Amino acid sequence: MALSVGTIVNGKITGITNFGAFVEVEDGSRGMIHISEISRSYVEDIKSVLKIGQAVTVKVISVSDDGKVALSLKQLEKADDGGKKPQQNRRQRQSEPRKPRKKYEPAPPVTSPGDFEWQSASGGGSFEDMMSKFKRTSEDKMSDLKRGESRGYSRRGNGGGRK
Repeated sequence: MALSVGTIVNGKITGITNFGAFVEVEDGSRGMIHISEISRSYVEDIKSVLKIGQAVTVKVISVSDDGKVALSLKQLEKADDGGKKPQQNRRQRQSEPRKPRKKYEPAPPVTSPGDFEWQSASGGGSFEDMMSKFKRTSEDKMSDLKRGESRGYSRRGNGGGRK
């Protein structure tokens, strides 16, 4: 009996490796179940699921030109939900309450010493007043930066810069 794709056959586990299990099917031919075809859930260790000598029912998923047979246990498992959401008609979807959307909030503007406002809001003031205000804000920002660097924070924010 030649195995063909889609055929369901009974067999016995003859060997287990890290990547799959070898099966001898009823007609004496051999095939392999890859670790990804053992179960729908994650399988870390094949030996925890299959044992040598265990009888299994498998599905033939491919037969290569050189005679290698790929088998699957997973394709015979019944899916709980098939991996899909249940279909809803339009009327059911409209009756369900909608979740409120998150509103977009722009980030606050980033200020740096170069972003200093040269014109005062009141429209007045001398050049010297504006210059002293600029120097104060610049010195405050520089002291904040230096304070952060002394605590081990670099400008890139990874906290592990060279010192």
